[in-house]
Amino acid sequence: MPFAASIAILSLAQAALVALPVARPLPAWLESLRGRWWALAPALSIVVVVGGIALWSNSATGLTYLALVAVPPLAALALAFLVHGSRLLLALAVPPLFVLAWAVPEALAGEAAATVLSGLACVALGWLLVNAVAARWLRWGIYAMAALDAALVAANLLQGPSDVLSAAAPAADLPVLQVANFGAARMGFGDLFVAALVGCLLAQPPANDADGPRRRHIGAFEARRQWVGAGLVAVLALGFDLLFFAVDTLPATVPVAVALAIVTRATRGDVRATSGPGAERAQL
Repeated sequence: MPFAASIAILSLAQAALVALPVARPLPAWLESLRGRWWALAPALSIVVVVGGIALWSNSATGLTYLALVAVPPLAALALAFLVHGSRLLLALAVPPLFVLAWAVPEALAGEAAATVLSGLACVALGWLLVNAVAARWLRWGIYAMAALDAALVAANLLQGPSDVLSAAAPAADLPVLQVANFGAARMGFGDLFVAALVGCLLAQPPANDADGPRRRHIGAFEARRQWVGAGLVAVLALGFDLLFFAVDTLPATVPVAVALAIVTRATRGDVRATSGPGAERAQL
């Protein structure tokens, strides 16, 4: 598949990850893990991976095995509880997807299966994070991740570790799940993660939504906000991809962060409308 079509499909996959998540509370036994420091996790994920691989290239092998072990159960969790239309039985789709990714790793079907598994796992990780830290802090964490990603790409410090991580593979030709390869294009796990994280963030009700009568209106607000965010990610990411005519590597986190900033700014008045006097009559 040509590079232009391949990267466009991966960009649309990012948009889909914004639209997929639904809001779910954390189990009670995880409530003690809440804290604003979790907002550093998006940016630190880049620092730890890039720094670790730069200092010790064999760490890339460890990361590929970590993804191999963690991605399938996280994807099953997402299919069972965390995406629109989720059902417990949908988790049974994970083994066939894994087998497909293993059986034909270089075919489009195998690459698509691996990308779906990695994307769904990112939804589960995003769900954990949005329930662990306040939205305002997490937004700044996402912006910091995108800024750091762009700075590393501009300084040519990301490309080398990214190539090493992409080349790492587990034994027995098991699926490579720490990156998203599709056709002639490639995205990092973090590029999928930031999109799923934004989707989980936009799916969350406002923090002051404590009483029940507004629940139907609030739900409509989040659904609209997610679809607007997904549409913005699609448009911005596809437009951003045009820069590949001039450069070889782009920070795919940037269009997602920009879309989040636009949606946050544009819907701030709607949030006030759903929480202020007469909110029950607010038309969303």
